[in-house]
Amino acid sequence: MSKNIQSIRGMHDVLPSESFKWQYLESALFAQMKRYNYHEIRMPIVESTALFSRSIGEVTDIVEKEMYTFEDRNGDSLTLRPEGTASCVRAGVQSGILHNQLQRLWYMGPMFRHERPQKGRYRQFHQIGVETFGMANAEIDAELILMTAALWESLGLTGVRLEINSLGSNEARNNYKEILIAYFEKHKEQLDEDSQRRLYSNPLRILDTKNPDLKEVVDNAPKLSEYLDDESRIHFEKLKNILDRAGIDYVVNANLVRGLDYYCKTVFEWITDKLGAQGTICAGGRYDGLVQQLGGKDTPAAGYAIGLERLLSLLDEDGLIPDPETPDIYCVMLGEAAEIEGMVLADQLRKENADLIIISNCMGGSLKSQLKKADKSGAKVAVILGEDEISKSEVIIKYLRQKQEQQLVSVNELNTFLKNI
Repeated sequence: MSKNIQSIRGMHDVLPSESFKWQYLESALFAQMKRYNYHEIRMPIVESTALFSRSIGEVTDIVEKEMYTFEDRNGDSLTLRPEGTASCVRAGVQSGILHNQLQRLWYMGPMFRHERPQKGRYRQFHQIGVETFGMANAEIDAELILMTAALWESLGLTGVRLEINSLGSNEARNNYKEILIAYFEKHKEQLDEDSQRRLYSNPLRILDTKNPDLKEVVDNAPKLSEYLDDESRIHFEKLKNILDRAGIDYVVNANLVRGLDYYCKTVFEWITDKLGAQGTICAGGRYDGLVQQLGGKDTPAAGYAIGLERLLSLLDEDGLIPDPETPDIYCVMLGEAAEIEGMVLADQLRKENADLIIISNCMGGSLKSQLKKADKSGAKVAVILGEDEISKSEVIIKYLRQKQEQQLVSVNELNTFLKNI
């Protein structure tokens, strides 16, 4: 026997028993984007490999270990997108919509990273990303944080904390890197293999290590806040003032650096302790140099991404996802003539009652078997149509959830009657 083909490890189907949860969350996200006047952009899943090596950085875990990269038939190196920001910037530069314009954009879809699958970390995962362009002030950084805080509130989510930091300007950050390298060189024998590999290429990532054995070395490292340029310090203070005034609690985490090369100034994460090691559900910050780096004009930019699987897991765990909608009406059709008339009637009812969910029985069967299916569907009422009912231009209404006698209703009055069930 041939072996059944299975889904790729770390890439999951979303079955009907789970898809309603995704639809609920997506609807909430769409509504939030509309309230803040952000506009959707849709980018390809496959991009040139150079896009990510230039933007994310050659010496990062994503580029070195995690990207799904392949050569197409033309010999070009292509990559399944591991994140959305670089693709969004590429699309903005290519289309010209970033040139001397303010943009508030969002996108949603799958991303791909070849990691060891575990709870909250998958090889195909989904994000909603929000990107802003052309605004250099702290107000837009604050808006991004405020809109995520408002999203948690609208979803009823609690127990998430906000951590923020400033990486300073690119120049200040580069100067700090040299100071950090000099410090870690003195403790090189204490660094683990990953940290030694990052020492000269991406030393800030050592500050974000999850290795508890490095805690003392990292805690005693020079603090970036001590080396910030004046502009970045003023920018960060204004951001904190806005958050304070808005009543948003936060913690300044001096070791929050984000893993991608393109960040500068503000960085932030929303974190929960309920998902174990994969506790970051939203992360973002400012990346003022990326547009120019990818061929555009010098353009200030900031954004964030939310991991949808992690957020869904959190909502599910807290019981914050409503039950799926059940049908209002199940159409029972007895006999060939009733099957024809019933299908036409059901379609007409859907057109005249856009809010009603209507199932038509399309399998034939006895009255008993069809009513059993109607009850199992969760419908409120069964609309029964047989040859006698056709001849009299009426239907039988049988209540499935209430103790109420069934009744006859004229087909001409059915539309009005169903609006009140």
